[in-house]
Amino acid sequence: MELAWLIWSSICLLVVSLIQFFRGKTRNVSYGQLPPGPRGWPLVGNLFDLGEVPHQNLLDLGRKYGPVLWLQFGAMNNVIIQSSKAATEMFKNHDLTYSGRTITDAMTACKYHEGSLAVAQYGPYWRTVKRLCITALTINKRVNETISLRRKGIDKMIQWIDEEAKNQGGVQVGHFVFLMNFNLLGNLMLSRDLIDPQSAEGPEFYDAMDNLMKAAGQPNVADFFPFLKWLDPQGVRKKMEDAVGQGIHIVTGFLKERIEDQKSGEQNKRKDFLDVLLEYEGEGEGPCKISERDLVILILEMFLAGTETTSSTTEWAMTELLRSPEKMNTLCKELEDVVGHNRKIEESDIEELHYLRAVVKETLRLHPPLPFLLPRRAVKDNNFMGYHIPKDTQILVNVWAIGRDPDSWDDPLSFKPERFIGSDIDYQGQHFQLIPFGAGRRICAGVPLANRVLHLALGSLLHCFDWKLDSSVSPDSIDMKERMGITLRKEVPLKAFAKKRNVHYGIN
Repeated sequence: MELAWLIWSSICLLVVSLIQFFRGKTRNVSYGQLPPGPRGWPLVGNLFDLGEVPHQNLLDLGRKYGPVLWLQFGAMNNVIIQSSKAATEMFKNHDLTYSGRTITDAMTACKYHEGSLAVAQYGPYWRTVKRLCITALTINKRVNETISLRRKGIDKMIQWIDEEAKNQGGVQVGHFVFLMNFNLLGNLMLSRDLIDPQSAEGPEFYDAMDNLMKAAGQPNVADFFPFLKWLDPQGVRKKMEDAVGQGIHIVTGFLKERIEDQKSGEQNKRKDFLDVLLEYEGEGEGPCKISERDLVILILEMFLAGTETTSSTTEWAMTELLRSPEKMNTLCKELEDVVGHNRKIEESDIEELHYLRAVVKETLRLHPPLPFLLPRRAVKDNNFMGYHIPKDTQILVNVWAIGRDPDSWDDPLSFKPERFIGSDIDYQGQHFQLIPFGAGRRICAGVPLANRVLHLALGSLLHCFDWKLDSSVSPDSIDMKERMGITLRKEVPLKAFAKKRNVHYGIN
């Protein structure tokens, strides 16, 4: 049976490969020259060139073929953009042309893509939902109204780490930042702690989101060979259906509970994300109408997008600082000078913490959470920097490589926060040499919120604790290998020893 399936699959792969080959020949003759790139293998194209760390391998190919690279992944056309110059051209002059989304097979599970903001195709529904999310979460007024929630989340994180350090010694930094962010999002969107002994649904929801993240980040051969989608050979879509289905069930329960509270006159003291979403339910017409299912998927997406990015970036920042004790000392001295010993670090301090902000920028330069951002798609045939790009080509922006572009950065492989002191370069989408959250129309809507949480979390970790490595580990021997999933994490999670400082921090 297995042999017959392999033979049948090979025949289908051959047919698809021949179709793609002749289509490619026709396009080259009819429309113009494609970007340069290595010759691919029969059937699979350049899939073997990706390896386990594709962002690194594609940077190596870019050094040979240039900053605009053409690759074939099975039946999928791809352009890889790997320099700030090429990124500037894309976002300034081709942003609308490349505003489509490639929707993976996993994202079709439970029709997730139909309600999503991240993978929705550019158009009226996307514009409506993005405006809604910005209004509900990230405009300055809303961000300022939720300062106390971030303070509460940070306080609990400090308490958890202190207890873990006393009981276990070593602390997995990224894990506790993840839990903090998960609870923070629970409060921002649902007005409840989700990691709490009294929460029955919280642990179940946490497990569902964890499973969703693992499935969403798993490479899937069905994306490269669409005729395999019905087979789901790796079971990726089945895992996603289970995880998304469980998440939808739990969030639908939260939503119905809120509706019943509103009917009984029990209103939230503070309007949260769910309240704002419910006000918009039923708005719009036709395909733009926001349904209850859309609201549920948007909540799932906020958890999916908002937890991994902050925790992975904070873990990388702590890793880089532990590798560079003099930079750690510089940051701790700044915290001491600006914040002192008699109070907590507050969000109002961030503007004065210049070195802290420089550390966050430098971490995002070297370790962007999504090394390729979210893939875009060309919505029509077009000319890009003298090359023909066919319609439906997937566009990958290798921001990991752009952060190492020697034309943009001096000594690009070194961790040097000092490069940002006195510099106006920021990651809000206007400086294309530093775009860890993207740029243009499809820049991440949560940047203002992520910005606050990143600085507050990292600053609090260093203000409240002295950190050191295990005696058997030297700064130079810290494992810096990367693991690709939904975000770019450390392959070996950072584990360090934390000792509470003698500061009047307090837990409210």
